[in-house]
Amino acid sequence: MEMTKKQYKDYVKQVSPASPLVADMARAFVSGGLICTVGQVFSLLYRSMGLSQQTAGTLTSVTMIFLGALLTALNVYDDLARFSGAGTVIPITGFANSVASPAMEFRSEGLILGVGAKMFTVAGPVLVYGILSSAAYGLILWILQRM
Repeated sequence: MEMTKKQYKDYVKQVSPASPLVADMARAFVSGGLICTVGQVFSLLYRSMGLSQQTAGTLTSVTMIFLGALLTALNVYDDLARFSGAGTVIPITGFANSVASPAMEFRSEGLILGVGAKMFTVAGPVLVYGILSSAAYGLILWILQRM
């Protein structure tokens, strides 16, 4: 059966469930904000222990990465992400989830060929493009400052 583009578009619209866009955005905003609030609480806790801002920030990042990986290993992060949507992707815990999730999925294949090989399947491109874009940004900033 041949379909025109318009017929196909109408068909897709008919069979696709309606997306509650406002509710999805609200859940993402609130859940992402809550994750960031937890990070801020850790940061304030570390600062109250007499640590410098830089050290507290580093420890906060490490803590949030650990919590993201732990919740992924306990199969809690996926349920949270299903409910929250993009709210769990943006914070640093989303990065931890993207590293730990493939590793957990392939752990039955062993520590080296399973966990080790699959750990950076998703995070690898993120790291590469993150590093390249930060280098490009730094170069552009340097050029603009010289002008």
